[in-house]
Amino acid sequence: MKKTLFFSLFLVSLLFISPILSAQKTPKNVIFLIGDGMGLAQVYAGMVANGNSLALERCTYTGFSKTYSSSNFTTDSGAGGTALACGVKTKNGMIGMSPDSVAVESILQASSRHGLSTGVVVACALTHATPASFVAHQVNRDMNDEIAADYLKTDIDVFIGGGRKYFEKRVDARNLTEELKTKNYQMAYTLDEVKAIKTGKLAGLLYDDQNPSMPERGAMLPVATVAAIDILEHNGKGFFLMVEGSQIDWACHDNNAEQEILEMLDFDQTVGHALDYAKKTGNTLVIVTADHETGGLSILDGKFGDPKMKTGFSTKSHSGIPVPVFAFGPGAENFTGFMENTSFKAKLEKLLKLKK
Repeated sequence: MKKTLFFSLFLVSLLFISPILSAQKTPKNVIFLIGDGMGLAQVYAGMVANGNSLALERCTYTGFSKTYSSSNFTTDSGAGGTALACGVKTKNGMIGMSPDSVAVESILQASSRHGLSTGVVVACALTHATPASFVAHQVNRDMNDEIAADYLKTDIDVFIGGGRKYFEKRVDARNLTEELKTKNYQMAYTLDEVKAIKTGKLAGLLYDDQNPSMPERGAMLPVATVAAIDILEHNGKGFFLMVEGSQIDWACHDNNAEQEILEMLDFDQTVGHALDYAKKTGNTLVIVTADHETGGLSILDGKFGDPKMKTGFSTKSHSGIPVPVFAFGPGAENFTGFMENTSFKAKLEKLLKLKK
């Protein structure tokens, strides 16, 4: 009798649980966060400084991404970003293109083509290598004016960062902000103006060139990310948002561990907001990874809660080691083990049901 009752209760529970599990199998939204230059040591330095705790620890699945490019064992951000965005290995310095200079559609562009809202929020110029890889197609990452013009060729809904001069003070004398207005973009030049816009299309050009470093930049990245989500979530079909903690990389190029920690904690606060949203909605996949590691950072000694720790850098450039991957939400189980950095696009296309 007891066995029969237990089995009956088990079957009843499956009737309620199974629809929930199947409903959460694939995401409606994706928030793809990239810590530029963020290797495992950069993550742990932030964790140690923050008292042995980071928001990204809430991610339930972890893995590693191999970062080599088609031309070099050690990638740059152009090739690294292109691999993540477009699913192809390319030559260092190229943006959104295969090694033979053929434009390749990014996951952001594929999402837009299928009716999802899309966005980019970065702590650098919007024409910098990583954001450019999701929006532009150029043979050289230094072609800032050309990359800015590519924003008008992609039906992106929200983009927030620096680089205003590449839109307004161009060699060709085009004023791209006026052209953006004709495409129904609302222009924002301050963080307060960004926060005031709740619907529609938004182009947030907050700095003339690169964003300031932390702490001068303040809460720009987490606040702008929340603002972007607030706008993008109005689309019933879902959204794809790429967010970059850009200056972890710059601090490590300078072999400045204390600055790296400031940038890492700013990025982690942003990750925390994304995870909060994913937990609240139940339909949002959050992925956190890097395009490459910078500096060959190692941590030799430290004390939890103290940002001053004994560190060592092996280079002022990038290293070729794999970088960590963290995932949370429906579909997160697809981002475990060792992965090629080119695998993200195909996995996301499948999860978002983006057909060719």
